[in-house]
Amino acid sequence: MKKEFLIERQGRAFVLYAGLLDLAHQNGLKSIRTELVQVPNENNNRVAISIATVILEKEGIERSFTGIGDAAPNNVAPAMQTCLIRMAETRAKARALRDAVNVGVTAFEELGEEDATDGAPERGYTVPMRPARPDREATSLRIANSSAAPRPAASRPAPVTPDPKVHPNALRSEAQADAIRSLCRRGDKDADAVVKERFNVAGLDALTQAQASEMIRALNERTSARTAAVS
Repeated sequence: MKKEFLIERQGRAFVLYAGLLDLAHQNGLKSIRTELVQVPNENNNRVAISIATVILEKEGIERSFTGIGDAAPNNVAPAMQTCLIRMAETRAKARALRDAVNVGVTAFEELGEEDATDGAPERGYTVPMRPARPDREATSLRIANSSAAPRPAASRPAPVTPDPKVHPNALRSEAQADAIRSLCRRGDKDADAVVKERFNVAGLDALTQAQASEMIRALNERTSARTAAVS
């Protein structure tokens, strides 16, 4: 990682999102796609949840990496409390990119600091395959261009989040179930077994939306803790 992409705050080292993106381009970044799993509202304690998928391609072989990010009023900076969806997506993209380029250091933008911007569009993007440019000016131009390019309206994914007016006791959404399965696979755990242990219910299909949201946050925190311990 280039020194200009590293930052220190209160004695801790962080990597900038731009650095993760630069490494991903060097390793054959093909696309970054994001999906909003949960819209923040009063019924779910204003927790936004997003999933990001990073695809790298080299020599015709694709590798896929996913990251899940959540954002709530109690885990972002005060100035970012009106940007919960964006923060959830930023965290998801950063975590997926960190897995993709094998960086265990937390991205500065994941903290939600007022002066942190992720340098990439909020709804994901796709980039064409091209050789990485070694010079810094070309890299900066590439990042700027990917940020500025609008995503075609026809390619935007249909919303998959539960209706904000839905009662919190409504059953979990399929997107929430997919997020729980993905997080459990990372820890080599069975999703139904984890759910039964935590909520004493029949399994994943018996979860309410509120329980699913709590489960995703808990699993995400465990995954982040394991990553920090390894790094």
